[in-house]
Amino acid sequence: MRFATILTGNTLTAARIEGDHAVLVNASDAVDAYLHRDRLTDIGETDARTVHYARVSPAPAHILCVGLNYRSHIEELGRPTPAYPTFFAKFPSTLTGPRDTIALPRISDHIDGEAELAVIVGQRLRRAGVEEANRAIAGYCIANDLSLRDWQHRTTEALQGKVFDRSTPLGPMLVTPEELDNARNLTVTFTVDGVEWQRGSTSDLLFTPAELIAYCSTFLTLEPGDVILTGTPGKTAHAARSLTPGQHLVTAIEGMGAAINPTRTDPLPDPRATWREETYQ
Repeated sequence: MRFATILTGNTLTAARIEGDHAVLVNASDAVDAYLHRDRLTDIGETDARTVHYARVSPAPAHILCVGLNYRSHIEELGRPTPAYPTFFAKFPSTLTGPRDTIALPRISDHIDGEAELAVIVGQRLRRAGVEEANRAIAGYCIANDLSLRDWQHRTTEALQGKVFDRSTPLGPMLVTPEELDNARNLTVTFTVDGVEWQRGSTSDLLFTPAELIAYCSTFLTLEPGDVILTGTPGKTAHAARSLTPGQHLVTAIEGMGAAINPTRTDPLPDPRATWREETYQ
């Protein structure tokens, strides 16, 4: 099954996506539709090609992201293979829709994109084994972990470079595991103005989605709608150093559609123009 969160005016609703048809259902969002999938009522229909897709999980309790989880990327960087996954967190305010325009902050000179397979948790979990975690996967969707690299590398902690507002597209739909063979071997790409910056395959993941969920559940109670970003493949030779305003970003995963996000200049001023530079050192 495929569920989406649709924005109409200022109202969110859920839809079941069937080819070019978006069948509106009596649920507030895609996660809610999944949780009540056996009791849904159809309430309308619209064109799935023209609807405004909102972020699949509008207000997750937790957003956990994994670094260095593609074997080829680890080798490319010359890093040792990690024994345990490396996590950092995002916040709901970091998410945006898979068709929304992204304002690139003026405070950064090095903004990067990272195509990622995102996993949506479908039930409450605490200290789950891998098999239980696998059964708890509601589905998969596409994410792009846009990062302010210059801010990320100011310290050994990446947080400040990873959480700028409305910077992580999530969607366009939640695709249940049986439709994708549990996302075992899907092509992941990221293109900028038609130029391919990334290409990889989920078959190259070091830690599987179920392993990541099980591991997280040992130190955190996971809730329905929680999001885990599973890592990103390496860059191609065509990737540029930084994203710039006016570009067209397409983050795609085989069988799941694409997040398509234009970029623009952040309307907020660069505080470095009025604050002392040493404030940010």
